[in-house]
Amino acid sequence: MDGIKRSCQLFILADKLFAMSMKIKEVDAYIDKSAAFAQPVLQHIRKLVHATCTDVEEKIKWSAPHFDYMGPLCGMASFKQHCAFGFWKATLMKDPILKQTAESEVAMGHLGRIASLKDLPAKKKLQQWIREAMQLNADGIKLPPKAKETTPKTLEIPDYMLKALAKHKKAFARFEAFSFSHKKEYVEWITGAKQEATRERRLAKAIEQLADNKSLNWEYQAKKK
Repeated sequence: MDGIKRSCQLFILADKLFAMSMKIKEVDAYIDKSAAFAQPVLQHIRKLVHATCTDVEEKIKWSAPHFDYMGPLCGMASFKQHCAFGFWKATLMKDPILKQTAESEVAMGHLGRIASLKDLPAKKKLQQWIREAMQLNADGIKLPPKAKETTPKTLEIPDYMLKALAKHKKAFARFEAFSFSHKKEYVEWITGAKQEATRERRLAKAIEQLADNKSLNWEYQAKKK
């Protein structure tokens, strides 16, 4: 009898160790650094994903936790006042609201702003979505290619930024040579400053970096390499 009990204990321990091995310390660190309100939300999502998909693999992509199963499955993120959770192939899933939110691309994540556990759908509903996303990957169903934009992209650059750049020919030339996305990063970073003093500091730093042919997030990109 003692032998059977001992075997059961070893089995339970092995099962726990296997579950732990499927989790990575980078996700632990991400959750620990998140705001207090976000931690139980992220822990709940993480636990539910693992419980539903026992072969799921954790990864950090775009600086946030993601879960892979035969390809990208879903991901979560935390911000100052809310969390986000979404599925890689949400546009192919059956739930009309989930699909519409994904197609509109108006929010990061497909469940809207999640500020507490109360904002999450029922456990049964979430597990249903996770299983559906798993099946899409298992069946090898791929997302359709994105349609090419037919209208040219436009970027509104404030006059004060243009005037400042005009005084630094090298920085202005570098800015003009940058891709649309890199230009947009700089413009949104500068115009996003709430105070004029902050805006001026960002503008000065932007000109300094541009003169060295550096994108806004060059330090982060260099670390990734």
